Amino acid sequence: MANIKSAKKRILVNQKRADRNKSIRSKVKTSIKKVYAAIEAGDKAAAQEALRLATVELDKAQTKGVYHKNMTSRKVSRMSKAVNAIQ
Repeated sequence: MANIKSAKKRILVNQKRADRNKSIRSKVKTSIKKVYAAIEAGDKAAAQEALRLATVELDKAQTKGVYHKNMTSRKVSRMSKAVNAIQ
């Protein structure tokens, strides 16, 4: 453990942010999995709704600085393309 007060604070703040980021990443991954599960099932309506929710989660994560904007737009683009390909 650090001896300097500011270093102790940094450790606490970093841990708090890491926990928050882990929670956000988990939500995003779950929402993406739901999109691909609906695509596998061939249910276009469910896939579109899951895509909408996943897009919202990705945008929130991007706004909070968890993900880079190019990564989120790439994920959304790939999911949209997959959903639109459902017959």
